[in-house]
Amino acid sequence: MPVIEVQALSKSYRQYQKSPGLAGAIKGLFHRKYTELPAVKSVSFQVEEGEFVGFLGPNGAGKTTTLKMLSGLLYPTSGSARVLGYVPWRRNDEYRRQFALLLGQKNQLWWDLPARESLELNARIYGLSPETFKQTLDALSTLLAVGQKLDVPVRELSLGERMKFELIAALLHQPKVLLLDEPTIGLDVVSQKTIREFLRQHNAEQHTTILLTSHYMEDISALCPRVIIIDQGAIYFDGKLTEILDRFADSKLVAIQFSPEAGVRQETLAKHGEILQSEPGRVQLKIKREQVIPACKSLLDELSVTDIDIQEVPIEDIIRQIFAH
Repeated sequence: MPVIEVQALSKSYRQYQKSPGLAGAIKGLFHRKYTELPAVKSVSFQVEEGEFVGFLGPNGAGKTTTLKMLSGLLYPTSGSARVLGYVPWRRNDEYRRQFALLLGQKNQLWWDLPARESLELNARIYGLSPETFKQTLDALSTLLAVGQKLDVPVRELSLGERMKFELIAALLHQPKVLLLDEPTIGLDVVSQKTIREFLRQHNAEQHTTILLTSHYMEDISALCPRVIIIDQGAIYFDGKLTEILDRFADSKLVAIQFSPEAGVRQETLAKHGEILQSEPGRVQLKIKREQVIPACKSLLDELSVTDIDIQEVPIEDIIRQIFAH
């Protein structure tokens, strides 16, 4: 039986349409016109135990709305869902003890208190024994390297440190299902890498089923063998990440820095790939994936190169290509 099972799940919002001017405001007191705004439209998918699934899409696609319905924060307009055998929006206590929702843009820790006190409160709420709480907190804070920050007020922590403690708060009761909405948003590269490595290890050791939304390609490529792509409330793709890379991400972005005095002709650069940006001493090319290594070798021979940076095409661009198809 799948851990997460969603069938034709939909969510719509009623939005009041006010007529302009004072007359419109008065008219609205007696007769209001509403429009239906679909946020999620007949979404269906299944997630097995221990899977780490990327849930992708542009802003407003319906990702967070779906996660909120799976966590029981929102009631659907239609359709059904079961997580760990429970209907989420019935909010059974047994279910709420077995899942966690982490919203990257929302805080669950008390701003003026040390993180330890907020975590102690969570432990009381979930009925954890003092021994279990201490053992779990020690293990998680050690893995995330924040043990020395436990008694620092949350408002004095860096963004990366706060997010690590938010993650500890979500995992304190050892949930079987973890719903992550942009957990690395706004973090520096080092903090992003630390959280990615922690999540990979936690998933491997605890077999926690994880559904992750992110706009960072590094998060998805490092953690999620399978991805679900959603736009305008509907699923457009559900499959292996490698299929997306093979079908839509057939190029990489190569940034070349070289001596500005070198008179580099556009024709020399264009033969290796599409020129996206060009300025004295620096150029960015879009090169076919299979041609990246030969092109870099040629550029090193032809130019006085001081630096080369190779990156994947941003996930937003890949999604746009998928929608275009």
